[in-house]
Amino acid sequence: MHQKQEKRTMENPWSVLDKQDVYDNPWIRVTEYNVINPSGGKGIYGKVHFKNIAIGILVIDADQNTFLIGQYRFVLNAYSWEIPEGGCPEGSDPLESAKRELLEEAGLEALQWKELLQMHLSNSVSDELAIVFMATDLVQKTPQPEETEQLVIRKLPLQDALDMVERGTITDAISVAALQKAALLLERGHPLF
Repeated sequence: MHQKQEKRTMENPWSVLDKQDVYDNPWIRVTEYNVINPSGGKGIYGKVHFKNIAIGILVIDADQNTFLIGQYRFVLNAYSWEIPEGGCPEGSDPLESAKRELLEEAGLEALQWKELLQMHLSNSVSDELAIVFMATDLVQKTPQPEETEQLVIRKLPLQDALDMVERGTITDAISVAALQKAALLLERGHPLF
C-alpha cells in the first residue's frame, strides 16, 4: 500500500493550459503559466528560469582554513559574506566554471576538486540549480574580479565561518549549505581532503 501511495504522489498533479514568457534577459526568463492546480482549480503560476547553474566553491586549506568573499549585493541592498560563487552558463562544464570563479574571486587555483552537493535554491518559484565543489591543495594567484564586483577576500578558520552561520552573519543559501555539509562530514569522521 505504501508503494502505491508513493507512486501516486510522484506523478505530476498539475495541468498546463498555456504559457507565456513575460520577461527575458541574458540571465533569467520569467514565464507565466495558466494551470489546473492539484485540487482541480484554475490558477496561474510564475516560473523564473535561470540561464546559469549557480556554482559555489568551499575552499579548505591544509590547516582547515576557508576563504570567504565579502561584497555588497545589489538585490539585497546589503553586504554579504559568502564562499566564492558564480555562474555556469547552460551547456558549460560546472567544474571548469568553478575553477574560473575561484581564480576570479579569490585568486586561487586548486589541485584537488570534489563535488560537495547539489541543491535547488528556491524551488517554489525557480528552477535554479546550485552545484557546490570543495577545493583543496591550493596555489595562490592574483584575483581577477569582474567589473561589477568589488570584493573583499577573507581567510579564516573553518570553525569561525561555521560560527558566522550560527550567528546569522552568513545568510547566503549556497554558503550556509556548503559550510553545514562540511561540518556534518567532519562530525561523522569523514576527511575533507
